[in-house]
Amino acid sequence: MTTVSEIKTAITQLTLEELRELRTWYEQFEADQWDAELEADVAAGRLDSLADEAIRDFQAGTATEL
Repeated sequence: MTTVSEIKTAITQLTLEELRELRTWYEQFEADQWDAELEADVAAGRLDSLADEAIRDFQAGTATEL
């Protein structure tokens, strides 16, 4: 198992092109993780109260357009 320390050391040894490639990969990886977490929250109903509040605000005419 690779440790975080070993990963950090390996990153410092990357070329600029490899670092760009890693950055691009990691940004997509992080976005995918966030999407999965959001989908799990939605499926579990953890955002229902926020959605209900937004609908109530919209129906009451108190919502502001973005």
